[in-house]
Amino acid sequence: MYQISEMVDRNDRVPMMTGRTRRSTIGPTPAGGNSKQANGSKQSSAGEKTPSHPSHSNGKVKKEKQVHEPVRTPQERSKICERLSCHVLQESLLSSASGYSNYRGILNWCVVMLVLSNARLFLENLLKYGILVDPIQVVSLFLKDPYSWPAPCLVIVSNVFIMAALYTERRLSVGTISETTGTFLYLVNLTTLLCFPSATVLTLTSMTPAGGVFALGVYTILFMKLYSYKDVNMWCREIRHTKARTLTRSHSCPSVAQSNGSAVHSHVSYPGNLTHRDIYYFVFAPTLCYELNFPRSPRIRKSFLLRRLFEMLFFIQLLIGLVQQWIVPTIQNSMKPFQDMDFSRMMERMLKLAVPNHLIWLIFFYWFFHSSMNFVAELMQFGDREFYRDWWNSETVTYFWSNWNIPVHKWCLRHFYKPIMRRGVNKWVAQTAVFLVSAFFHEYLVSVPLKMFRLWAFMGMMSQIPLAWFVGRFLRGNHGNAAVWISLIIGQPVAVLMYVHDYYVIHYMSQS
Repeated sequence: MYQISEMVDRNDRVPMMTGRTRRSTIGPTPAGGNSKQANGSKQSSAGEKTPSHPSHSNGKVKKEKQVHEPVRTPQERSKICERLSCHVLQESLLSSASGYSNYRGILNWCVVMLVLSNARLFLENLLKYGILVDPIQVVSLFLKDPYSWPAPCLVIVSNVFIMAALYTERRLSVGTISETTGTFLYLVNLTTLLCFPSATVLTLTSMTPAGGVFALGVYTILFMKLYSYKDVNMWCREIRHTKARTLTRSHSCPSVAQSNGSAVHSHVSYPGNLTHRDIYYFVFAPTLCYELNFPRSPRIRKSFLLRRLFEMLFFIQLLIGLVQQWIVPTIQNSMKPFQDMDFSRMMERMLKLAVPNHLIWLIFFYWFFHSSMNFVAELMQFGDREFYRDWWNSETVTYFWSNWNIPVHKWCLRHFYKPIMRRGVNKWVAQTAVFLVSAFFHEYLVSVPLKMFRLWAFMGMMSQIPLAWFVGRFLRGNHGNAAVWISLIIGQPVAVLMYVHDYYVIHYMSQS
């Protein structure tokens, strides 16, 4: 391209230089000049035609070229080159070698296609079944008898276990009981915390499955919170006894003085944290890990609070409507293929359930982890709002489980994984133990409210171990991310259909 530009400049410069030479050569001789001047002029002219010193004359020509050639700007040269050349060495945009990564338009197209396809399915559902949304039916999911409220009563009883943990810590702080006795009391308290609600749910006939899930969910969260409460206070006593350092931090729930909309916090050290106000702040805070100090936001943002409240009310209504209108008819139509063991129809029912089930799961994630937890955090001025990370970019299964539920991940890492690693346990064994505990609680929250034990949730969680190994070993990048999404979209409908089928067979087929 540079040679083309030089050629163009040379062709443009030659006529101008030639014209200048002619004017200097055949110019008239001035009148009245002597013969020596005339002869000199002739010799000079003759010298230009047949120079006696070629090097000297070439120097003159070069000098005239340098003086009289036009100067072109880079813009002018580039315009000339563009007219002469229009191709460069480059890859196609969709090739991996091109390095192109802006697929925003394609993403928008996918969203539009997803909306249109689901709108067609929703319209088909309305034409086939009519409007099935019934808010009154939601109340019946939690209450069989309007005068019997077993689930809320069971939640109120949980205060007994909170008080037991607080007074055990107070006795331990003053040395009234030994560490061994305190560990035994905690063992009894936490074991009863898991066994008592499950026994109540299995015994009471007035307890509905939805009410049982709600009550056991509260008790499971409380179990993890009180376990963290025990560990942190034990660590504080160890520091105090060894006198390694002084633990002085901000109070986790101080008396707040308002000053121009900002909170002024006091400080506390162990055992000044063993108060009713402190433990109940921790019980209601959107975290599972206890601290003597929690990061606090300076004030409550009313506009932020109202937005989260609106999202909570809107999305819970949307979830209920989608379940009643979309999930329930699909599941009801899936019972006959499961009874007949028609595998092709079973697969078709599972794929049909996958789309609405996954959509509801995504809405639930936003409703719970973003709207609800941010609402509670803002109301309590809880500063740490990292309730999730970018799990949607997960390229491995382990990355997904480490980032989609940060409160549970922090608890497992702080109170289970790292303690057993410090005891010399192998890393792979420690990870398997974490999945084992998670599988137990998943099964606990499903089988006990349904009053049947099929271990589908337990096996689903344990199957994540070989899946995590396979994806981490053989799939990377976009392929790994696609594998994670497929496991989420397909895996959940399989478990849902298994439990619904078994529940239908036990409670309806036996009665008929």
